[in-house]
Amino acid sequence: MSFINPGFRHPELPINELGYTKKDYEGTISTLCAGCGHDSISGAIIRAVHELSIPPHKIAKLSGIGCSSKTPAYFLGNSHGFNAVHGRMPSVATGAAMANRDLIYLGVSGDGDTASIGMGQFTHAIRRNLNMVYIVMNNGCYGLTKGQDSATADEGSASKKGEANPFSSIDLCSTALNLGATFVSRSFSGDKEQLIPLIKAAISHRGFALVDVISPCVTFNNSGGSTKSYEFVRSHAEATGTVDFVPMREEITAHYDPGTSTEVTMHDGSVLHLRKLEEGFDPFDKASAMTAMEEQRRAGKIMTGLVYLDRTAPDLHELLDTVHRPLNTLSESDLCPGNHVLENINASLR
Repeated sequence: MSFINPGFRHPELPINELGYTKKDYEGTISTLCAGCGHDSISGAIIRAVHELSIPPHKIAKLSGIGCSSKTPAYFLGNSHGFNAVHGRMPSVATGAAMANRDLIYLGVSGDGDTASIGMGQFTHAIRRNLNMVYIVMNNGCYGLTKGQDSATADEGSASKKGEANPFSSIDLCSTALNLGATFVSRSFSGDKEQLIPLIKAAISHRGFALVDVISPCVTFNNSGGSTKSYEFVRSHAEATGTVDFVPMREEITAHYDPGTSTEVTMHDGSVLHLRKLEEGFDPFDKASAMTAMEEQRRAGKIMTGLVYLDRTAPDLHELLDTVHRPLNTLSESDLCPGNHVLENINASLR
């Protein structure tokens, strides 16, 4: 069965600086289960991109295989898109980014697509500091194949079948920190007030930006014994602070009491405000971030918000000194400049 979005929209929908409404950033109607947290994440992506006034053709959305990887069909219908094979989305994103650095690369994956078959690809995308937003829709189970535990299912957590998971889980944020990720954050699909600013900040970050979103599977992993259920996450989430993103084009006039907030200036001049941070937590210090995450884990809590940010690390283009122009704009004379250029290169290597 196929679906289309209704054509009618309220004539007074808010428009952004480009003159677009949110409708211009939507996709087809979702075929996921009613109440799926993934649809909330899709809605957060639509709002974030609309409010940032990003032209749809400037975004390339990429995914692998899984419930989460179906979602790019449900947002940014006027953007570039590529649905890769299972766990191989980072390779496609790397190749695309090397060919055209002018696009914003938005990768969408799941806990199986990332933490199992795609773990090697995830690792190297981080190691290279690939300039992309990597959103994980994390529900702790394989929703497309009847709810088996995934690698992110917490030890002792019970799925719909009632059997407790005997294995320790892979914490994607802790893993990303250890691998050298330059932007690490976690949120909850049911908390758009936190999730939307984090997505905006991730888009403005230069380098690899992880947004790990706990997104309960309403069909297979929303039982009382699941640590990825709506009830558990709502009662155990511990935020690093209230998050507010201010684009660089807007005047920054925020005022806060001393000692209750931190302003995080992004590469493009935009600002992420973190208010009422936990005492001793520093989002610019990796050791502080790892300690805070471990303390929350031992207390049975789920740490959300901006976990870590490195504003100084060079991204993959800087590391490789790649050409600034997209490869599809290079002419034959650019690609084959003649023997004299080759002779100069050879002479420089002697």
